[in-house]
Amino acid sequence: MTPAKPTWTSDNGDGTFTNPLFYEEFSDPDIIRVGSVYYMTGTTMHCMPGLPVLRSADLVNWTLVCYAFDRLDLGPAFRLEGGEVYGQGIWAPCIRYRDGTFYIFSNVNGQKTQIFTASDPAGPWVRSEAEYNYHDLTVFFDDDGRAYVVWGYRNLRIAELDPSLHRVIPGTERDLTPPDSLMGEGAHFYKVDGKYLITSAWFAGPMRMPCARADSLDGPWEINPAISIDEDFGLVEGYKIKGAGIPFTLEPPFELVPPNPASNGRLNLHQGGIVDTPDGEWWGWSMMDYNSLGRLTCLSPITWQDGWPYFGLPGNLGRTPRTWVKPSAAPSPVALPWPERSDDFDDAALNPLWQWNHVPVDDKWSLGERPGHLRLHTLPAADFWQARNTLTQRAVGPISIVSAELDGSGLVPGDVAGLALLGMPWRWVGLARTAAGDEIRAFDYQTGRTITVPAAGSRVWLRAECDFLTELAQLSFSTDGESFTPIGEPVIMVFQLKTFQGIRYALFAYNEVGREGGHADFDRVSIDEPHPRGLMQPIPAGETGTLVLANVPEIGLATALGTIIGGTPEPLTVTPVGLGRVALRHTGGVLSVTAGGVVTVGGMAGEATQFQWMETPTGEVTLMALATNRFLRIAPDGAVRADNPGPRPDGKDGTRFRFVRAM
Repeated sequence: MTPAKPTWTSDNGDGTFTNPLFYEEFSDPDIIRVGSVYYMTGTTMHCMPGLPVLRSADLVNWTLVCYAFDRLDLGPAFRLEGGEVYGQGIWAPCIRYRDGTFYIFSNVNGQKTQIFTASDPAGPWVRSEAEYNYHDLTVFFDDDGRAYVVWGYRNLRIAELDPSLHRVIPGTERDLTPPDSLMGEGAHFYKVDGKYLITSAWFAGPMRMPCARADSLDGPWEINPAISIDEDFGLVEGYKIKGAGIPFTLEPPFELVPPNPASNGRLNLHQGGIVDTPDGEWWGWSMMDYNSLGRLTCLSPITWQDGWPYFGLPGNLGRTPRTWVKPSAAPSPVALPWPERSDDFDDAALNPLWQWNHVPVDDKWSLGERPGHLRLHTLPAADFWQARNTLTQRAVGPISIVSAELDGSGLVPGDVAGLALLGMPWRWVGLARTAAGDEIRAFDYQTGRTITVPAAGSRVWLRAECDFLTELAQLSFSTDGESFTPIGEPVIMVFQLKTFQGIRYALFAYNEVGREGGHADFDRVSIDEPHPRGLMQPIPAGETGTLVLANVPEIGLATALGTIIGGTPEPLTVTPVGLGRVALRHTGGVLSVTAGGVVTVGGMAGEATQFQWMETPTGEVTLMALATNRFLRIAPDGAVRADNPGPRPDGKDGTRFRFVRAM
């Protein structure tokens, strides 16, 4: 096994973390604390194995404990036989612990709620089926031992569960909040200091997280419409499929809506909950739609104000800093759920990062028939979408390159095998064997277009270069693994409401002429990340220069500060002060910020002179003043203030900077 390649970690190694926790999809997360240990699970839809159980000591570094199940076979569609369950299956799970037992509850489309139990989070987990099935359910264990289930879409409902947790007690089901009360879906239920709290997600207009509270389960319930809102870290909403809703009924060619830089709130943090640390800190987690990469999990400090658990910091409630100080805890080493993304298939078992697109056909894939290779036997399928035994893993951002080495010598006429970007629409590049010989083939379901190139042999290297900031991917192939030839123009990747997932890398093989065929052998899959730290750059410690507006480079902080102190523009010296924070020294003194957000030079000390240095997802520097927990900006009139709640997607609010070193 070759050494693991560098990959994204949220832990910055200096006592701070940067969102997202994982630079890959982890949607509908739920977190609990048991003693001093945290556990998390999340949506896996149709993918198997499913329901990953993660463990952490600090809420930042997570390791995979296990999956709660290897396969969930609830009928032919789960096996891709006469139907499919893309975008269905396991979603919005709820993890709980009581009296020595761990529980995961999850609703499944067209099925009953699935309940998984274990005495040890590492398993084994035992599956059973409830008599109910509710949308985005959460289960709450009250202090008196009674249990309740809460669910809803445009309003919340509640019912009491019997001691088995598998049945609703007759006569207990009722409305908890009225329709369109802003308490939507994705509920999480808590009891804090004797008061009942429910967080949820609202989806009409700007995405947000509302909260309801009451002294009694019978109410009355007060509703705060937004304990988290407007936080998208300045990311622009990406491509969308015009007219695509639920259910997804469109056919190609799809009309794409271009990226929208307006602050419309469609990528905002939403759907999450809260958890406390052993020493009394409170933290929140939620997900954000990160365009075609999917839904990513983020961590937020909680500020309690007037009895409400606001995501964010005092003075800037509802907004989550992208970089902040880690939760207080014993030192925890950097850890990753799956530290190795690449795979040479030398082990006896698959890397747990891999998941099948549906229930796999066990005797049609192998790691042992040809040691050191993943062998996929071809089964009849109309197209890639219907191909069984498709092996997938989450794509990783912000930019990644996936390469696969394929030996197609075992293919027979009608077989196709290769590397795909699974989503709706899907794209792939692969090797096809026809009666006339082999050909390299690329297919784009967005346009329905197929491109073919004669193949020089049956061993090929296939590649997809994915930029999740521009949402463009280039497919290519190689005959030697070194020099790659693009095939077709770059394709556009999108997030969509068919699979409710971001792009997934996929290895596939099927027979397109309606019969079982030969086999494809994959020797190695490599995942390369050109920017394993995202687009973050080291703080220019001790360096002198200026900060210019990223989109208006002729306007710089030095010039604006020169106006403030009545002097000529002078460079700034960046001085780290720990925990990812800096002081900025001008010739006239150290920049400082008053409680009202006024920027001055000299005359103040302590946190008034400190800024949290962080970057937007696209790599621009932003500076959050600790005096206000708001961001430094250059106003249109040239004034410098620290009063901005956070960078806007359009970049026109004067908060995005680029550091230019002095010559």
